Amino acid sequence: MIVYLAADLIWASKIKGTADALGLPCRPVRTMDMLEARLAENGVKAFVADLVAEPAIEMIQRARREPVAPGERPIRIVAFGPHVEREKLQQARDAGADEVLTRGHFDHHLDELLISLAGRA
Repeated sequence: MIVYLAADLIWASKIKGTADALGLPCRPVRTMDMLEARLAENGVKAFVADLVAEPAIEMIQRARREPVAPGERPIRIVAFGPHVEREKLQQARDAGADEVLTRGHFDHHLDELLISLAGRA
């Protein structure tokens, strides 16, 4: 499953709609408690964070700390944000995001990205 944090309905709809069209399980998180609940469900393969959303950096740090069972891969973390927010983009890297993308790049490659995150590439 892919979990995602989106700052607004536009990004939430794009992520969820694309995942649904591809047949990929994808669920939103809006708070740290929601992230904790999703992580407790097991099966989370990836976390996508919109850096415009306030708890994004803390959520990236939390997802990075998620224990990994022997033989399993750690959760892949992708963060995206406005290209002019260089400091936020760097904070995401420092927090442990595997990939940090500008909104434009994220938007143009959303299909391929979600397929990759779901492990179907």
